[in-house]
Amino acid sequence: MNGAWEKRPGSAPESAALSLKIPFNDPSVLHRLSQSLEYYLESLPQDRSIVIVCVGTDRSTGDSLGPLVGTALAREYSGLFELYGTLEEPVHAMNLADTLLKITRTSRQPFIIAVDACLGQVSSVGCIQVGDGPVRPGAGVNKELPPVGDIHMTGIVNVGGFMEYFVLQNTRLNLVVKMSEIIAKSIYSAIHKVRSNRPIIPFALPD
Repeated sequence: MNGAWEKRPGSAPESAALSLKIPFNDPSVLHRLSQSLEYYLESLPQDRSIVIVCVGTDRSTGDSLGPLVGTALAREYSGLFELYGTLEEPVHAMNLADTLLKITRTSRQPFIIAVDACLGQVSSVGCIQVGDGPVRPGAGVNKELPPVGDIHMTGIVNVGGFMEYFVLQNTRLNLVVKMSEIIAKSIYSAIHKVRSNRPIIPFALPD
């Protein structure tokens, strides 16, 4: 679970222009998330690996966003990206460092998209964010874990600031599932647009 992120060195105005925060039920959410991701991906060399790291655990409702995204992407896996973090094989506090080490050893100049849940203000619950730089998993619950990602996608699943573990455990699964399907679809769509000439066949989204 993410509580904060760090930006890479670069132009602050450019980073701000590429960042996005949008409610999951906005009618344009899929288009805008995919478009934001495309801005980051379209300039990558074709031989550079795109790696998606979905952080979280299925032992906590709120923190299951990442593994749910990974599981949705695994169902549509096409070989255009590498994927870590599913419900079956989650990436969490105990294996995050080893997973990142494996990626650096086995992937060609990996460009990492990190996906994680986070807590925020009540007015932001249900929003999905895309931005430059890594997430810091565990920062919201005072855990020291390595930062993850060249860019990040986070879903604000509940309200932060008080009893974070309890809040995560009592987050509504319905919201987390809906957000995860939207995030997975936007990632899938963006990668296929920049890495494949094949038509995109979207998988079903929740009502």
